[in-house]
Amino acid sequence: MNATVLDPNSALILIDLQKGISAFAAEHGGAEVIANSERLASAFRARGLPVVLVNVTGGALGRTSMPRPQGERPADWAELVIPAQSGDITVTKQTWGAFHNTALDAELRGRGVTQVVVAGIATSMGVESTARAAHEHGYHVTVASDAVTDPDRVSHEHSLTRVFPKLGETGTTDELIKLLG
Repeated sequence: MNATVLDPNSALILIDLQKGISAFAAEHGGAEVIANSERLASAFRARGLPVVLVNVTGGALGRTSMPRPQGERPADWAELVIPAQSGDITVTKQTWGAFHNTALDAELRGRGVTQVVVAGIATSMGVESTARAAHEHGYHVTVASDAVTDPDRVSHEHSLTRVFPKLGETGTTDELIKLLG
């Protein structure tokens, strides 16, 4: 375990746990990520701490070397697989990170949040972008290491072992729930 403490004013941010994205992660532990994310959400809610559910409905417009998916998405593509409950914050984004061009920072600051726990899909994209932005916004960052996955295993491992330790701490779902007290 690397995670040492969770601030009393922590929030949980769940990235792109939606039907269209979680379908891509089914072969890469997606069901475990969703189950662990649900456990974290329950633990945060039980302590009256904010839970943020993020989905993505678009993408940045810049050119990329890798081809992007083409065609129309199914009508339920952006539907959250963990339903929002009363008091949860929902954020719909158009880029990888949950802070860019959204009200997420204002929502968190308005609640006095000082630390974020980030989980979701995909580790090297939405999760890493959100963790980087949270760090740049001055939040303490913790990533739930068993509540993230990525279709690219090399990128997943790189994020967990090389990037996240520079942005904050990591811990398993069980370790983080224990730290919540």
